[in-house]
Amino acid sequence: MTENKQNKDFNFDSGKLLDVIRENFKPILIITALGFVISLVVSLLIEPKYKSTVVLFPASSSSVSQSLLTANYVEKEILKFGEEEEVEQMLQVLESNYIRDRIIEKYNLMDHYNITPGLKFSRSNLVDEYYDNISFIRTEFNSIEIEVYDTDPKFASNIANDIGNLLDSVMNDMQKERSEKALAIVENEFKNLKNYINELKDSLKYIQMMGIHDYETQAEAINNGYVEAVIKNDQKSIEIFKKDKEILSKYGGTYTFLRDLLQYEAKRLSDLEAKLSEAKLDVKSDLTHRYIVNNAEPAEKKSYPVIWLIVVMSTIGSFIFALFLFVLFRDFFKKKIHL
Repeated sequence: MTENKQNKDFNFDSGKLLDVIRENFKPILIITALGFVISLVVSLLIEPKYKSTVVLFPASSSSVSQSLLTANYVEKEILKFGEEEEVEQMLQVLESNYIRDRIIEKYNLMDHYNITPGLKFSRSNLVDEYYDNISFIRTEFNSIEIEVYDTDPKFASNIANDIGNLLDSVMNDMQKERSEKALAIVENEFKNLKNYINELKDSLKYIQMMGIHDYETQAEAINNGYVEAVIKNDQKSIEIFKKDKEILSKYGGTYTFLRDLLQYEAKRLSDLEAKLSEAKLDVKSDLTHRYIVNNAEPAEKKSYPVIWLIVVMSTIGSFIFALFLFVLFRDFFKKKIHL
């Protein structure tokens, strides 16, 4: 019973609202007008900000050397737009401390945002202000928008364009650091393998000095000659062929092993030389990592605050506040009277 009574007390229809408006028209009008005036004054006092936007697509993150030097690629990966993975990578780079600190330093944002240096939370306040005015948005088309708000439209457009340009230098620096290490590894491996091959060649040359130049051909010729000498009972030739067979028996296996190993290592050296060329190209490459769709330009109209929206929302809020305020007072006084 108590619950039903409370629901009945607070249940009112549109007729009651109209009654409240008619009974308290002037006070409600005054409160609504005050809300209108205050919101208008406050919105006019807010320093306007202008928005500048750079729109870009990430480029494919495939290796330059793989795209240009590899013979069996299907299409020029280097010319493709990046996909979801590249978009996420680019967003992480855009939000990196490196870009943020470079922009803060170049444009002296500590002073620009009127933040006193040296205070306890001055750095945190600067970072908060930075991200309040600078944002990176991924669009439904897998492009990225760099949005910069500032009280100076030229200042905003310069920051937006510089962030887009810094993106290339940061990503190139990161990739260059990695490619230089890769190049050092490949160069060292190439040098060691080349020295090893030279050692194999020296060993093979020593075996050749023993009289072995083509094991299979020589073995066949010596065996045939030995058989003929035996058939003819040519003792002198038999002795000569016996000595040749002894040399083949002693050094032939080593010769075959060194020859085959040298061929294998020569193939490895050729493959490694190709990788060395690719690594050098990756180190020297300085290609763009983004396709600029729109560069930022100084805005002619402010983007913030939107005065009409602030005033309309504040006025409606003031009206609703006044209305429910008088509804509550009306129910409150009715209860007092009944008591």
